[in-house]
Order: sequence, then C-alpha cells, then structure tokens
Amino acid sequence: MTPTTNAPVLEVTGLHFGWPDIPLFQDLSLQLPAGVSVVHGEESSGKTTLLRLLAGDLRADSGAFVLRNTHLQTHADAYRAQVFRTEPRSDALDAISARAWFATLVSRYPGFDLGSAQDLARAFALDPHIDKPMYMLSAGSKRKVWLSAAFAAGTALTLIDEPFAALDMSSIRFLNALLQEASEHTDRAWVLADHAPPEGLALKTRLALGDPPLPRFVRLHD
Repeated sequence: MTPTTNAPVLEVTGLHFGWPDIPLFQDLSLQLPAGVSVVHGEESSGKTTLLRLLAGDLRADSGAFVLRNTHLQTHADAYRAQVFRTEPRSDALDAISARAWFATLVSRYPGFDLGSAQDLARAFALDPHIDKPMYMLSAGSKRKVWLSAAFAAGTALTLIDEPFAALDMSSIRFLNALLQEASEHTDRAWVLADHAPPEGLALKTRLALGDPPLPRFVRLHD
C-alpha cells in the first residue's frame, strides 16, 4: 500500500496465511495511514480473511502486526481494544437489542461514545428498532446498527466489510457523508472491504486482491 510521510497507524510485515492447500497471502507487507483505505476484489479473493487477520481475530501463519506501537503478538488484548470489527454474517448478537449491545461496547473500547452511537442510530432511522432483539431486524437495519457502533467506537483501526450492502438510499447517503469525514482523520485508519472501491470518496490506499488461489496484489497510489 501507499507509504505516507507520517507514521502509519498500522504496519504489517511478512504476512503469510493460507487455508489447507490454498496459499492466500504470501509475504504481504503493508502500511495503513490515517484516513480511509479499501481492500477490493471478487468473491473468495480474501477480503474478509484479510480483515479478520488485521483485527487479530484470525491467527496468521507468520507475520508482524503493529498498531500504534502495540504488537499483536505480545499484547493481543491491548491491540484488539484498538480495533473495531463486526462479522456481518454472524448471528451471535441476534438475542440482544442494539441499545443493549451498545452498552456492552463501553467497557470493550476505551473511546466508545455511547451517546454518539445512539445519535448515529437515530440518524440511520433506527429509533423504532433500537430495543428489538436483533433477530427481528432486517439485514439492512442490522448493518446500520453495526455502522453506528463503528463510527462511535473511537478505535485507531476500524474495519468494515461490505459497508453499503442492504442499505436504503438515504442510509447510503448518510454513510457516504460519515466516510468522507473519516477520510480526513489524521489519527484513525479505516479499511473498507468490498467488490470495488466506492466512488467519489477520497481514499488513502487501495489493495486489489486477484483471483484465488494466488491473489494479485496491486498497489495503487491515490
């Protein structure tokens, strides 16, 4: 990814990871600056896997991950406390409401702003659904809950998988405005994973993943 004059928020060196008989990432090194970056590619190219690796949710075969001088290998809990990521396809939160989930995040993320999460949920038109168990919410409403939490988390690194999926047009416009603001951050890095880079958004870096089993990494300077 594109180097910057300022110290990167996240630096990854020598990343190796693969599934059995599928060598997905081989000696990948990247630097993530503050602002918004994107990982894009077709289905099964490794986008979600890379986000899981960056979050520390999935163990790499080898490689070093350093987030704001915190090393994942030696200070895993402190590293993960600086990363926000949710799993869009998971049903782990289905039994609780958005309001209840937001309350749990206050202790998980030191910078989480509960009031901001509730304001964002309101802006995403979630007021009628804020106290419903999340299994009752549509896919789009669930995603809006996760996005509200992401933008309130205050983490050094925020990872969002397919941010626009299942959203209505008004929510897409609101999300675009939030991302435009995030693109100007000087101390926080945001990584979006999607099939293609979003249009009209000032991106700091892009990483294009090629077809499996051997992805093609393309560093594009914006």
